[in-house]
Amino acid sequence: MSVAITHIGELVTNRPELGEGPLGVVRNAALVLDGGAVAWVGPSADAPAADEVFDAQGRAVLPGFVDSHAHLVFAGERAEEFAARMSGRPYAAGGIRTTVARTRAASDDELRSNVRRLVREMAAQGTTTVECKSGYGLSVEQEERAVRIAAEFCDEVTFLGAHVVPSEYADDPGGYTRLVSTDMLAACAPHVRWIDVFCEDGAFDEGQTREILEAGIKAGLTPRLHANQLHAGPGVRLAVELDAASADHCTFLTDEDVDALANSQTVATLLPGVEFSTRQPYPDARRLLDAGATVALATDCNPGSCYTSSMAFCIAMAVREMHMTPAEAVQAATAGGARALRRTDVGHLGVGARA
Repeated sequence: MSVAITHIGELVTNRPELGEGPLGVVRNAALVLDGGAVAWVGPSADAPAADEVFDAQGRAVLPGFVDSHAHLVFAGERAEEFAARMSGRPYAAGGIRTTVARTRAASDDELRSNVRRLVREMAAQGTTTVECKSGYGLSVEQEERAVRIAAEFCDEVTFLGAHVVPSEYADDPGGYTRLVSTDMLAACAPHVRWIDVFCEDGAFDEGQTREILEAGIKAGLTPRLHANQLHAGPGVRLAVELDAASADHCTFLTDEDVDALANSQTVATLLPGVEFSTRQPYPDARRLLDAGATVALATDCNPGSCYTSSMAFCIAMAVREMHMTPAEAVQAATAGGARALRRTDVGHLGVGARA
């Protein structure tokens, strides 16, 4: 059944060849949807016949938000940690272990209920594509459970066994790195498309990150990377070297990091909700955009450093605090997120896009 959406006041296509500016804006526009895809785009007066017609009455229409970085399989929350940060304690990676303990203790149904609630909350705010990471199980059984549950509700699933080293491996981080790269990877790979590592002081160093990502690549997964969140470090350059789909956070960048991103296919995914919640400096989006890097925006929805599911809030932060224009921020939250997931069917409203 075909559906025509007519009398769209302003249609954002993200296809410059279809309209004005980089957003490809078409005014007084119409869309025809057929078979789950966009079949026609153009002026409302020229819209072809369709089985059903929806009159947009002058409203704006834009692509659904693509949230390319979220951590939704968890139990509990870390409000006390947030209160401590607001009282002056700096953010560090170790708080993740608090969520690990609570997640391990939760039932499958409890975890499913939380993921379902958050995905519905995202959808109600305009997010139509969601990437979800594991990372709060940190054992073979628990990580496999996390990615399996995530795959029930989310469009894209990422194996993040290398979130932090769990307490039981505190004295043997090399042993945990080997576990992630072997048995844990083997258990999780059938449920995921991506592999990720938190490359940071207090998490995984460059050698450990390389070992895990290269094992994932050998297993057929595509890398993405938590990079340069708390300090300047090797994460961004390693992401580019390994052709990662995205380097996420990018809060502390050197000139070499910016040049590497600008001359690669690796997307810089910025997560301003984290900086809002942790009082860290905001990423310098303007510097990245002016250098020619592709930028995405995502929520990083998680129970500790950024408990928001709102892409609209992240767009507002990007414009207010990261000096992006509204058009740049909208594009980063739609087409940029699609690039970060290497998807061509979402993030735009050209012919063939997912409807």
